[in-house]
Amino acid sequence: MKLNRLKEVFDEFGVKNRTLATILNKSESTISLWRNNKRQPSLEEFHIISKLLRVNIHELIESTNWENDNSITYKEISEKINKIRIKKI
Repeated sequence: MKLNRLKEVFDEFGVKNRTLATILNKSESTISLWRNNKRQPSLEEFHIISKLLRVNIHELIESTNWENDNSITYKEISEKINKIRIKKI
């Protein structure tokens, strides 16, 4: 399962594993594992990366495709509750 977008973001910004490893005091292999979604950075590390790249931390995390999301919305729940209330009256 893909949990982060680090590969895409690092590629977009030209981030090299060696450079980030030096800045974060991590091994290049750790950065590579993050980049390839084999391991995940801690929340603190995500925060540091987002600050370094000047991007919102949400950009580093896999986004949800809401258009294909089949979950029920608040509005739909509210409408169903109102229909039930009307039927009871």
